[in-house]
Amino acid sequence: MTPDQLSRLLEAVAAGDLSPAQALQRLRHFPTEQLSFAQIDHHRALRQGHPEVVFCEGKTVEQVVTLCERLHEASGGFFGTRITPAQAEALSARFAALEWNRLARTALLRPTAASTAPAARGTVLVVSAGTSDLPVAEEAAVTADVIGLEVARLHDVGVAGIHRLLSAGDQLRRADVVIVVAGMEGALPSVVGGLVERPVIAVPTSVGYGASFGGLAALLAMLNSCAAGVTVMNIDNGFGAGMAAGRILRVRS
Repeated sequence: MTPDQLSRLLEAVAAGDLSPAQALQRLRHFPTEQLSFAQIDHHRALRQGHPEVVFCEGKTVEQVVTLCERLHEASGGFFGTRITPAQAEALSARFAALEWNRLARTALLRPTAASTAPAARGTVLVVSAGTSDLPVAEEAAVTADVIGLEVARLHDVGVAGIHRLLSAGDQLRRADVVIVVAGMEGALPSVVGGLVERPVIAVPTSVGYGASFGGLAALLAMLNSCAAGVTVMNIDNGFGAGMAAGRILRVRS
């Protein structure tokens, strides 16, 4: 339940259009709905400004569909990350308006009734070092879009061809937050952090040869960045970067 939904519910009770018993029925799973395999947090939108998100990896098709159906019933939509083709196809059969991003591995059903205001306002620029980093970068971009941010993308501007990044200086400086996604040696966030005054969120990816250790080399490079104030997410965590951008811009709004 979103703050706007709860406000309308309370206004209906105050106006006499809805009885307390009817309101209680609508709040029957508030704040938590207990399932045999999960507890759905219907209170999260009130606490954090966005509904609970379904992390689909490791879940069965049936579990994902059930969770998304419950979230849809409560808030009118849902957002799932790390979704498999089988899970997405099952949701597509159930919800005709589903937005399935195969590259980002996300599934989104937008609420039919928009909130009175977006959870956050601002522009996020998602920068990716190479084409192999795109799945994580796109997960960050989709997440930022879901929470109401304007999203721009700048792809394939890694340090091996640094002129590609430098030629996009105006685009970098226009963004309110910059998310930088890179694997290999993970140097790109330090470069971007030295060019802009905006918050920079670094995301290491598991892209690279053996000595990259599945993204650990990039993670350590970003954690040791000499560009002051760079924030670092976990390996391949594009979702976390999108959410972090939302929190930064929500405070500013």
